[in-house]
Amino acid sequence: MRLNQAKNNLRIINRCVLANTPIFINRTGDIMMNLKENDVVLFQGDSITDGNRGRNSDLNHIHGHGYQYILASEMYADNLNKNIEVINRGISGNRVADLLGRWKEDCLDLKPTVLSILIGVNDIVYEWNGGKSSNPESYEKTYRLLLDEVLAQNPDTFIVIMEPFFGENKEPELNEFFKARIGKYSEKAKKIAEDYNAVFVPLQDMFDDYAKKTDVYNLLWDGVHPTTCGHQLITRRWKEVVEPELNKR
Repeated sequence: MRLNQAKNNLRIINRCVLANTPIFINRTGDIMMNLKENDVVLFQGDSITDGNRGRNSDLNHIHGHGYQYILASEMYADNLNKNIEVINRGISGNRVADLLGRWKEDCLDLKPTVLSILIGVNDIVYEWNGGKSSNPESYEKTYRLLLDEVLAQNPDTFIVIMEPFFGENKEPELNEFFKARIGKYSEKAKKIAEDYNAVFVPLQDMFDDYAKKTDVYNLLWDGVHPTTCGHQLITRRWKEVVEPELNKR
């Protein structure tokens, strides 16, 4: 997904300028992500998860360059000789309906024991462009279908639902539309997580808080796609929320 942005935003893609005192650095520190023997960890979503990942067997690129790569690297390092597999199947531009269309091949056939999903922002883009099939209600309905299929295959699948988020956009009308819609999708994602006993990873409040201390474009270079700094912050939040629950299995 691409949004309109001013050219001067590009200069900060790889910059992270935060205040001296972080507001959300309550990381799990040296606690390891203790995965089980033969765990298959699958990350699903859109371009934020995709991270320009490779589409072949080149191990140097298969995880992309975003939060998923950082988490995968820690999972592998923390679980040597456990024969785990961490897979990235995010695809740029995907909506929740697109996940449904490829769910068998890119999820069920992979037999994940841990499934993390970040999806929703492109549903809003589709709405903005006049697509009538995308709305919070259809988002929720389709999301539930995805999880029903996963749990029917393996009721013990550990599920993580990451909150869709938005920062700021230079185009006033688009910015206003996103601000009005993102909360509705977030509410649906949170409700789904509660109903399916999944771990919910809140992200909007984190970006909102950091945006009070730095230019939001230092975090999300076009309002949606994270910078290097933004991906690290997502990783920290994922670890803080998910890691303790993951280690209880």
